[in-house]
Amino acid sequence: QVQLVESGGGLVQPGGSLRLSCRASGRTDIISTRVWGWFRQTPGKEREFVAAINPTGAMRSYADSVKGRFTISRENSENTAYLQMASLKSEDTGVYTCAAGRVVARTQEWYDWWGQGTQVTVSS
Repeated sequence: QVQLVESGGGLVQPGGSLRLSCRASGRTDIISTRVWGWFRQTPGKEREFVAAINPTGAMRSYADSVKGRFTISRENSENTAYLQMASLKSEDTGVYTCAAGRVVARTQEWYDWWGQGTQVTVSS
């Protein structure tokens, strides 16, 4: 069993920055071999892909809407993934959820374990 818990969400002004963390517990030996992904969802909209990183960190993928502003990283020794967000816009508001999956992919079916989500609100 794998459990994922996000942290670091909150209220930030437009143009500001925020770093989200996702820590895994349970079968942590599995996590180092899995892809980390971040998704987000706004009420009334479908969950959308944000970023993903492969087990070694050598391969990363980003949604076009966040490319150049967000950075995904991982620290395997701590079973943790991060999402560094900069130059935040109101459109970035939503519930951000981390996930562990099989390949670097933009669709949800490739991810097997999900966190509970953390709220990010970008507003003045």
